[in-house]
Amino acid sequence: MTTAPDSDRARPEPAARSVRPDRPADTVLSVLRNPRLLTREALAGVVTTLALVPEVISFSVIAGVDPMVSLVASIVLALVMSVLGGRPAMVTAAAGSVALVIAPLVREHGTDYVLPTVVLAGLVQLAFGLAGLARLMRFIPRSVMIGFVNALGVLIFVAQVPHIIDQPWVVYPLFALTIAIVVLLPKVTKAVPAPLVAIVVVTVIAVAARLDVHTVGDEGPMGGGLPGLTPWLAPFTLETLQIIWPTVLSVAFVGLMETLLTAKLVDDLTETPSHKGKESWALGVANIAAGFYGGIAGCAMIGQTVVNVKIGRARTRVSTIAAGLFLLLLVTGLSAVMSAIPMVALAAVMMIVAITTVDWHSLKPSTLRRMPVPETLVMVITVAVVVATNNLALGVAVGVLLAMVLFARRVAHVITVERHVTPGTGADGGAESVAETVRYDVVGPLFFGSSNDLVEHFSYGDDPATVVVDLSRAQVWDASSVAALDSVDEKFRAHGVTATFVGLDDRSEAFHGRLTGRLG
Repeated sequence: MTTAPDSDRARPEPAARSVRPDRPADTVLSVLRNPRLLTREALAGVVTTLALVPEVISFSVIAGVDPMVSLVASIVLALVMSVLGGRPAMVTAAAGSVALVIAPLVREHGTDYVLPTVVLAGLVQLAFGLAGLARLMRFIPRSVMIGFVNALGVLIFVAQVPHIIDQPWVVYPLFALTIAIVVLLPKVTKAVPAPLVAIVVVTVIAVAARLDVHTVGDEGPMGGGLPGLTPWLAPFTLETLQIIWPTVLSVAFVGLMETLLTAKLVDDLTETPSHKGKESWALGVANIAAGFYGGIAGCAMIGQTVVNVKIGRARTRVSTIAAGLFLLLLVTGLSAVMSAIPMVALAAVMMIVAITTVDWHSLKPSTLRRMPVPETLVMVITVAVVVATNNLALGVAVGVLLAMVLFARRVAHVITVERHVTPGTGADGGAESVAETVRYDVVGPLFFGSSNDLVEHFSYGDDPATVVVDLSRAQVWDASSVAALDSVDEKFRAHGVTATFVGLDDRSEAFHGRLTGRLG
């Protein structure tokens, strides 16, 4: 096979558009200098904490650990990520996704193995971030992200339903009052977050009237004080590693996936960029710290992050520091106050968060009619898997896998090969004889999906002794494509034809030259 270099260098791809990095953004310093911004960030943190507490306690029950373990770990996670994290205003705490993967380990082997599991998972996340693997997030398609967001809204809403149905009748007026305050108060003033006002008002009414309603204290014990360092009780043996290693990988990658997806969501909501690599290794450090002081791992809390960013309008690390400190205050000194908050008030706030989280535009009939069927299918499957399994990470993984298969199927048919014939001329009139020439123009990316039937596009028996295959509008991406070009060359040679391949860009030519004739 002969190749000829393309005289025109391929133009570089334009840089990917970032999320408006030129947009003026609030900084910690600007917030501390501005009382209005400081109040906004601090109150957003308070509201976020109130929305965080019942879920953290519920997740501790799922994981099979003491509620105080999850609450203290959440304080550590929130404060460490506020300092080290790469996405300001994102809330990190002991999360349900992590609780779900730790629960089987606790049921089978007890809580002694939780600390080594959390520490090793943190080390995996640390290595992931330092290795720059967070860049893989760019391969998650928009349809999967929309499915992720819509499924998140469904999960948040459904999780609140038990606090509303089959409850005493007095719950329903309190529910209606909470909704009314959250919806109507912003029309009057936005100086104070409406959810905070709603929670305070409903709590005061419930306590003053001594109403018999389900409260945060009913979710688990809320004793004051902080525990000491978590003792390492598991033996340092290979058997311990064999027991915990599957759970270590699950905790590490489920936490990373939810954190990075949440960071991307906040990027879109705030129109500001984040540092995904920094967020990844910082999560590892935070989980190691939370393991030794608290006892359980965590990741980004998506619903609470939406509360912080969308309802509280927080934009900086001040809000998450305030959330961590307020949670510390609740745990150590105000546990009685925290215990008295009616669950119906928190459920109503979270239901509104769920409704605002769903991307309703993506569900409009006009949008669905315009969207390609494969894109809609990926979104629907992502939502279905998440809702069926209650596992956001699994839903995203299935959605990405399906999107890859559908994409490969589509691009497998984008290759076109055009045959151009230049007729030869005889010696009449004294002119020099010119033989007939044939040039094939190959258009499109060559990879395993598109190059499998490349050999069928050439007329080997009908071509003259020399042909040119122009690849200036194609790129060679894998060994399958090189093998396909080798097959084309062999078929031409079998018919006594010399094929010359021209137009490859520098990268494709170097890749092709390294493998051609060596693939068997």
